[in-house]
Amino acid sequence: MTDVTEAGATIAPAAKPATKPARPYFSSGPCAKPPGWSAAKLATESLGRSHRAKIGKTRLAYCIDLMRELLRLPETHRIGIVPGSDTGAFEMAMWTMLGAKPVTAVAWESFGEGWVTDAAKQLNLNPTIVRADYGQLPDLSQIDWSNDVLFTWNGTTSGVRVPNADFIPADREGLSFADATSAVFAYDIDWAKIDVATFSWQKVLGGEGAHGVLILGPRAVERLETYTPAWPLPKVFRLVSKGKLAEGVFKGETINTPSMLAVEDAIFALEWGKSVGGSAGLIKRSDANAAALDKIVAERDWLGHLATDADSRSKTSVCLTVEGADEAFIKTFAGLLEKEGAAYDVAGYRDAPAGLRIWCGATVDTADIEALGPWLDWAYATAKAA
Repeated sequence: MTDVTEAGATIAPAAKPATKPARPYFSSGPCAKPPGWSAAKLATESLGRSHRAKIGKTRLAYCIDLMRELLRLPETHRIGIVPGSDTGAFEMAMWTMLGAKPVTAVAWESFGEGWVTDAAKQLNLNPTIVRADYGQLPDLSQIDWSNDVLFTWNGTTSGVRVPNADFIPADREGLSFADATSAVFAYDIDWAKIDVATFSWQKVLGGEGAHGVLILGPRAVERLETYTPAWPLPKVFRLVSKGKLAEGVFKGETINTPSMLAVEDAIFALEWGKSVGGSAGLIKRSDANAAALDKIVAERDWLGHLATDADSRSKTSVCLTVEGADEAFIKTFAGLLEKEGAAYDVAGYRDAPAGLRIWCGATVDTADIEALGPWLDWAYATAKAA
């Protein structure tokens, strides 16, 4: 490939950088495995056994205990492993608890819009909708907390997050429902402000998909035990038995059959998280990665942040703008990096503005973010010259 100047002279293609990221995994889900991960390192005693056998229940309970420890979750909150990844967990919460009060849905990216659709078109709840464009955070002061409120803590497809839980009042009447799948283990979450939270192992932990995690505070449990939705619930959504919370779900007795291989993979990631300093260590790693990428952006005029406000900018799913880029350009750009084994899965989400999305969660090494900068330069120059 060559580039042609206005005078007609040719310019040689950009030279490829000498050093590649050691682990070029920058996907925003499923995300990079923890450093040192190997399938051979996973415990296998529970594989091929019933999840209802003692060993299965023990490993599931251990996984829950590790999540509680790393998240520093108070005993007032319950943790359950449920089907359907984060989406299944959040829809389980919506279908079982919404309808008792008016609903406000807050959306600034595609997954938040998904919850708007569920509340408006599937459950017919006529929600109040608080919206902002990609890259922006809505005015959170508009929220009426006499309502149940649905929001996404970290917008994976827009790179925008809530800075903290200060916008949630302690004396709220409604329940707070936080889709926190790209946030847990990367931010310090004030659990007293959260009635319902959901996430998937496949994000900050670098675990496998298909399983979701549902966290319920005491107010959510009260709602479940005192309110019956007007619509029928499928078996995999049923959290109440004879008017009481099905406590077994939150002790490892899953509603449906889990993949014990995925559970063992999550346990590996959680034990790795403990080894790097627990919650504080995981947050520190994510912060360092985001800072390294921010430095790369600051040094390049053609690269920018989709989220212009640093206070509400994601430190995990960082979304970038590329000067003059359209969808076709980004496809070429990302394809060049993948072909060279320099970076995988860095194109922005399909519904988001054309750009890049670089995962900076805790399982990524900062040195790999730093090594990515020159490769972004090379791919940009090469795509421009094509």
